[in-house]
Amino acid sequence: MSLPHAILTALLEKPSSGLELTRRFDKSIGYFWSATHQQIYRELAKLEESGFIRALPQQPSRGRKREYEVLPAGRAELVAWVGRSEDPRPVRDPLLLRLRASAVVGEQGLGAEMERHLRLHERQLAEYLAIEERDFAQPALSAEARLQHLVLRGGIDLERYWIGWLTAALPEFPDR
Repeated sequence: MSLPHAILTALLEKPSSGLELTRRFDKSIGYFWSATHQQIYRELAKLEESGFIRALPQQPSRGRKREYEVLPAGRAELVAWVGRSEDPRPVRDPLLLRLRASAVVGEQGLGAEMERHLRLHERQLAEYLAIEERDFAQPALSAEARLQHLVLRGGIDLERYWIGWLTAALPEFPDR
């Protein structure tokens, strides 16, 4: 149920067309809640059908994108969702499962894959740190910006965790 709530959040931040929303999603929410463009468009239709969003009135013109805004029922749904209790979800990372399987069938080049993952996490950390420097360097942030920064800090800490874990695990693969 989280994708509709991610979309409601993004639309409350700024009414957008589906295309604008997918682009914004790729640059922000998508860092921690991924969705394909097709999934986003499908959810927009469901949210509109449910009365949570509506397409803004527009002048008839060919090729103009429909822009959506959140209706009071959509805001109420998001408020209720934010306040709900939800247990943490277990980690479902294929790399961890592949590592467990390698204990049974052998490494099969998994060391090189773990090195590749280490580089990917290092790149992601660098990107997050650049975003932090660009968007959150000023001393006095609004309450909204402080919460957004908190989400980014969570991503930074997760990337640092993965880098540390992968770095510690790599010596188990001397043939990489």
